[in-house]
Amino acid sequence: MARFLPRRIFLGGAVGLLLVTGAYAHHGWSWAEEEQMELSGTIRRISMAPPHPTLQVETKTDGIWRVELGNPRLTERSGFVEGVAKVGDPIVALGNRSLDRNEKRMKAVRITVAGKVYDIYPERIRTN
Repeated sequence: MARFLPRRIFLGGAVGLLLVTGAYAHHGWSWAEEEQMELSGTIRRISMAPPHPTLQVETKTDGIWRVELGNPRLTERSGFVEGVAKVGDPIVALGNRSLDRNEKRMKAVRITVAGKVYDIYPERIRTN
């Protein structure tokens, strides 16, 4: 049994590293462009479920976009909680678009719903 202990430690460490690396890649910004963009449209779907609340936003010219918010606690801290927005509300999202131009997806740093501003990542906002 003792001779298998180093192998188990190594395998456990490797699995842990994979989990941490995967979580970092998912929660990081490496998938998004550095430049920020503004997206205007109408909310078509709202999900407050973890790991990240998301909005489906329909634009007049570019169809449906997936707008990812911060983790649930961060999103709630911005004031954007369940019930403050509804399907059909106008929205302006400021954020970083996916590097994959075939993907209509952005990570929002600020959203404005029906005139109310929610700064999800205030430290990342590059414009006022």
